[in-house]
Amino acid sequence: MSFFISQAYAEGGAAAGQQGSDPMMSMLFFVGMIVIFYFLLIRPQQKRAKEHRKMVEAIGKGDEVVTNGGILGKIVELSDQYMTVEIADNVQIKVQRSAVSTVLPKGSLKAADKD
Repeated sequence: MSFFISQAYAEGGAAAGQQGSDPMMSMLFFVGMIVIFYFLLIRPQQKRAKEHRKMVEAIGKGDEVVTNGGILGKIVELSDQYMTVEIADNVQIKVQRSAVSTVLPKGSLKAADKD
């Protein structure tokens, strides 16, 4: 059965020393990857989260909004964590303030109703 398995032989000591990588280079590579991830992924996400937080804090009664679920409506009541949005005549829903994805310009709902 040994004819199916090939023998593995170790290389000489001098050749093994030449193949080892410099630990400083591997550390530099690791730090470089962290910097790349920070600037390409983490920093833009933090910026978007900060802009969303500012938008949610700035919304007020009468603003027209789109929720994360795609519901368009006009804010009729606000509290610290929740808001009541009128989505049709005499139809109101209560959603979290953080569920707002976009604040629309005034009159957008009237234009959407005509379509």
